[in-house]
Amino acid sequence: MRMTVQEMNRFFMLLCAPFLGIMIWLVSTQWNDVVLSKPPADPLELFTVGEQAATVHSGLDKAKQDAVSIGSTIEKVYKQYEASTKEMSLMLQLAVAQATRPEQIFDNRLAAQFGKPTRVITSGNIDFKLYQFTDPNYRGYALKVQLKTDNAMKMVLGKDKVGGSETTLDAVKRYGAIAGINAGGFADDGKSGLRYPLSTTMLNGKYVYGFEPTFENLAFVGMSTDRKLIGGRFSSQGELDRLKPAFGATFVPVLLAGGVKQAIPPQWANSPKRAPRTVIGSFGNDQLIAIVAEGFDERGTSGATLAELQDRLAALRIRDAYNLDGGGSTSLVVEGKVVNHPSDGRLRALPTHFLFFK
Repeated sequence: MRMTVQEMNRFFMLLCAPFLGIMIWLVSTQWNDVVLSKPPADPLELFTVGEQAATVHSGLDKAKQDAVSIGSTIEKVYKQYEASTKEMSLMLQLAVAQATRPEQIFDNRLAAQFGKPTRVITSGNIDFKLYQFTDPNYRGYALKVQLKTDNAMKMVLGKDKVGGSETTLDAVKRYGAIAGINAGGFADDGKSGLRYPLSTTMLNGKYVYGFEPTFENLAFVGMSTDRKLIGGRFSSQGELDRLKPAFGATFVPVLLAGGVKQAIPPQWANSPKRAPRTVIGSFGNDQLIAIVAEGFDERGTSGATLAELQDRLAALRIRDAYNLDGGGSTSLVVEGKVVNHPSDGRLRALPTHFLFFK
């Protein structure tokens, strides 16, 4: 069979087609491998990167552990803070309750003897309570005073001068005080008519006319710079100075010292036996009490004895107490009014007064 040239060409093309396809596939596969594949990495470079990755991974693990530890610590601290806050709150509540308890104890003591207060004055300076009571042998008044600042109490001289005198009412009005009582004894100058404080007297931390050693059972009574009632018998100025006196006057006798009754000199126990009296004392917490006993005269038949007042003060568990001037000198003024009934029929002009301020 004879074939034309054209037919022969077609025959060879069909015969070679599979081989050409295989060749083309092999060439294209090798070319793609060459083009798409990357050169192998440097082994040293691969080690360095791996080491860094391991370090970072280790750091992340440690940070995670630290975070867990810090979180746990914060939680513990918070719980401790919460517990201590509750504890502090309870302690504060207890402290507030305990702070008011002594006040209630002292108030209960006074209420047991004197009943309810007839006048209560409270301010930033002072807490002041006035009681009125009746004893089988006399009538009287009691003041309970808590001094909150240095401005709550002071002693003044009559008309602010040595030798001057005025009534407690005049002193209260002149100074704008809420209350006042008479203070120390005095001596008259018959020629000039001047009235001088008796023995050692202090005003604003200074001696009015020098220190005088105790004689004839006299006792200094006043307040210290830290608002404590001080007093007693002193043989030297140094003894008194150690108590840091701010002001004070002198009279007789000491009634209680450290809660113990002191011997009352016979001449003061019986001459006169009964009389109007003014005494001042302090509780264990340094609050003050003043008792004023009514009396109609100085003949010894009305008023209180010093022993009766001493017993009453001891029953109240007063720590220290002193007798102030009495008789016609006994004066009690509250809010501009004379509370007691002066045995002279009117208030006596005096050289020293203890005043209380709102």
